[in-house]
Amino acid sequence: MKTSFINKDTIVALATPQGVGAIGIIRVTGPDTFAICNKLFATKSFKKIDLTSKPSHTVHFGVIHDGDVIIDEVLATLFKAPSSYTSEDTIEISCHGSGFIQQHIIQLIVKNGARMAQAGEFTLRAFLNGKLDLSQAEAVADLIAAGSSASHQVAIQQMRGGFSNKIKLLRQNLIDFASLIELELDFSEEDVEFADRTDLKNLVSTIQRIVQRLIDSFEVGNVIKTGIPVAIVGKPNAGKSTLLNVLLEEDRAIVSEIPGTTRDVIEDEITIDGVLFRIIDTAGIRETSDIIESIGVEKTFQQIKFSSIAIYLFDAHDITATELHQIVDDLAPHLHNSHLLLVANKIDKEDINYIKKEFSDFPDMLFISAKERTHIDELKQHLVKLFDSKTVNVTETIVTNARHVEALQHTNVALLRVLEGLSNNVTGDFLAMDIRQALHYLGTITGEISTDDLLSNIFSRFCIGK
Repeated sequence: MKTSFINKDTIVALATPQGVGAIGIIRVTGPDTFAICNKLFATKSFKKIDLTSKPSHTVHFGVIHDGDVIIDEVLATLFKAPSSYTSEDTIEISCHGSGFIQQHIIQLIVKNGARMAQAGEFTLRAFLNGKLDLSQAEAVADLIAAGSSASHQVAIQQMRGGFSNKIKLLRQNLIDFASLIELELDFSEEDVEFADRTDLKNLVSTIQRIVQRLIDSFEVGNVIKTGIPVAIVGKPNAGKSTLLNVLLEEDRAIVSEIPGTTRDVIEDEITIDGVLFRIIDTAGIRETSDIIESIGVEKTFQQIKFSSIAIYLFDAHDITATELHQIVDDLAPHLHNSHLLLVANKIDKEDINYIKKEFSDFPDMLFISAKERTHIDELKQHLVKLFDSKTVNVTETIVTNARHVEALQHTNVALLRVLEGLSNNVTGDFLAMDIRQALHYLGTITGEISTDDLLSNIFSRFCIGK
């Protein structure tokens, strides 16, 4: 199954980003790692050092040389198999951050018997050598891409095995019962029953509920990973673009007194208290004969539909409570699962009490002045509070990977078929078939069941050097 991926080559790659910096790290792994590096590494006085004789997890100062020419002074960090990331002999060479130096060293290593690593090949080897399961390996990529505290915590939890341990436990429980069902099939002529059907039904029901909770967690997990979409909507000149600029603390959108200035969706990201939000400025909602503006208005309603939070921003002096009630009713069909947050803009100290009295029917309304940056911090904290209200606990098992949720959905279908079969007293061979299906899909999550195509697809999305 995995044989085409088992490769005894020694590979090399730059593990730090391309470009000029203080240092760069070149990673080498494979059976010839120490033999290759021994040819290139020496003391400053060109005295050879046998790195093979040095203990694992030690750092050695020296030079990388090409014949009589010193390329750079470096630190060589040694990791001997199996105590390395890939479970193979590994050396990380820390050199100066010159692109020329880095490429020269890499070319020397290749010239002496290594080859350039493919995308994700170091982590692929860690998976193939049993250092990580497949879901943990995928969490490595999520950890690298983490753009907020919440996404970082979820990735760390998954990389440390929180998610895969739960999947393995569910799978083992099913395997234990499946083995009894299979045993019954071996004694089918004797009409014996090794697996208590009531116990099996209770077990499958429990596993099915856990699987469904994991599927449901993907909605939250996906927004943690990609950012919580927040659409700013309202009439033209309500101050939407100004609010976007204030939240982002930069002039991202054009601000003008001319109605209909924003005709397309403008989007950017901010992190508030470790939570990533995708703030989306939209075209003003109004009837218009302008074809381009009308397309923008249609896109606004699409953004409302797909957002987690929709901020309806309005000029506090330009609308009555009665009109706002009607607007809320009109927006309701477009909200779907979005939370509507009403925000009164353009307030000032003189009329704040009057405005609050006018809109007393809306207890959760916020009052701001985007232009004067009044109460913007309160708005930000309210966004975080709305995120927390979804009972998000990043220490719990949360699914963030689309491949995982698809496998769980297939597992769920198979488990529901098992429950249906138990209710209808179907024979053990049909139960066994559906249990095998559930086991198969659970196994694809952790990599206990995998194909070369699946592995190629997953690891090709990793960066070179990881």
